[in-house]
Amino acid sequence: MSTAAELVRDFVNTYDVEDDADELSSPAELTLWLRERGLAGPGDRADEDDLVLAVHLREELRAALRHNHDRIPANLSSGGEQTPYMEGPTLSATLEALPLRLAITGEGPELKPAVGGARGGLAAIAAAVMGAHADGMWRRLKVCAESTCQWAFIDSSKNRSRAWCSMRVCGNRTKTRAYRARRVVDASSRHS
Repeated sequence: MSTAAELVRDFVNTYDVEDDADELSSPAELTLWLRERGLAGPGDRADEDDLVLAVHLREELRAALRHNHDRIPANLSSGGEQTPYMEGPTLSATLEALPLRLAITGEGPELKPAVGGARGGLAAIAAAVMGAHADGMWRRLKVCAESTCQWAFIDSSKNRSRAWCSMRVCGNRTKTRAYRARRVVDASSRHS
């Protein structure tokens, strides 16, 4: 299986903002996605409640990764004010629906799902958040700064300064838009 950070990234990327394409548009698709990653067994079946929980988890993780990009501490508790893109239940409230237990293994302590099935698979994704934090990768998980993209990526730059999932596509798109906007301002100031 991939690293904890890769699992979180891949889960967030089940919704492609730019193409408005959702890999988790039905309980059957959620079941398949979880099975393909070893997070659900052959007899496990997701239901509508699992799907709603998965979508909340995914979008709240996307919002948290946006905070990582902006280097602003995310408000993940249910007691504080919510940011505009964290409407509805907060990440902490969603995580409460995904019970985890502490297990001591040969590798040391780790969080494991306390339940099976699709809910257990989603709990494993929640545990991956803690795993990514424990191995120092959580703050490197970000979403693309290009508002039309928002693809999750792992920032491998030395100083965690990467802004776009791809400099060639999203970085170029953003820089071109900024250049054009400056030209419009320059042109209008010359005619004033």
